[in-house]
Amino acid sequence: MNNWSMKIWILGWFLLVSVACQEESGVQPVGDTVAQSDKDDQSDETDEVTDEEEQVDVPPATSELSYLALGDSYTIGQSVAEEDRWPVQLVAELKSEGQEMSAPKIIARTGWTTTNLIHAMDQEKELSARYDLVSLLIGVNNQYQRQPIERFTTEYPILLDRAIALAGGEPKRVVVLSIPDYGVTPFGQSADPERIAGEIDEYNRLKKQMTENKGVIFFDITEISRETKSNPSLIAVDGLHPSGQMYARWVEMVLPWITEELKP
Repeated sequence: MNNWSMKIWILGWFLLVSVACQEESGVQPVGDTVAQSDKDDQSDETDEVTDEEEQVDVPPATSELSYLALGDSYTIGQSVAEEDRWPVQLVAELKSEGQEMSAPKIIARTGWTTTNLIHAMDQEKELSARYDLVSLLIGVNNQYQRQPIERFTTEYPILLDRAIALAGGEPKRVVVLSIPDYGVTPFGQSADPERIAGEIDEYNRLKKQMTENKGVIFFDITEISRETKSNPSLIAVDGLHPSGQMYARWVEMVLPWITEELKP
């Protein structure tokens, strides 16, 4: 055997020994086999993640509409039960029509003027950024306390702008009610009812003008309040504030408009 033949024989023997050693040690050859193995492993991991994601419980989104009621004694329902307050009656009626509504958020207190309501909203810690419906009824205590009407015409637009902003910037999601005439009540009859009626009318004239200039609906419930003179059942036991029956009349007036505006 010449030197060249010897070299070929030695090289062949070395390759056979190398392959044998790899098979005994379990070493896998690199290439498509390993790549496919990795793909299988990745596929298993992907399937596991998918299974876990499918098992996660996602809470359903609420479809309840929200309502913010701003005002004074007429909104908080002085001298009537909670269920007789007009914002609460309104929500109850909307629910009876199949509308999903949360309980009304009420920011109101007996005796509040426009100044008090502005301050209360400034201090309120639980106001949402947006409500589906906002109502505003304020001004009677400005008149009752004989405040300059210029204060009302300055502060009322501030409250109206805030109401619109809280309704997501949609004026048609805001409802304004006129100031009732308490001069016809037993309490008002002893406090110059004609003067009260005249001043209430002037407040309402200005209020209606400012409200409609902003594109907000204005409901005149003052005439309903004046029915008290011939229908004592519209007055609460305190002889001054509306009864639940009068509040129901207010709801009856505003309900068709609100129902239409809350349609998706």
